[in-house]
Amino acid sequence: MDHETVTLSRIVEKLAPEMFSFLTANELQLNIVLRDGLSVLEPEDAIEIVQHSICEVQKHVLLQ
Repeated sequence: MDHETVTLSRIVEKLAPEMFSFLTANELQLNIVLRDGLSVLEPEDAIEIVQHSICEVQKHVLLQ
């Protein structure tokens, strides 16, 4: 399968909706490139993607 680019909000809505209220608007708008597409993601994958996304946003905040 080809790569698929989706927003973090789409991943969270589909696989971890309970986390939606904990994320900022900036985090939810992040584009995520999925190697095998959204259809093969598991909830555990979504949690890992959310964790890494939060770290990336925080890293940029600290650098400013």
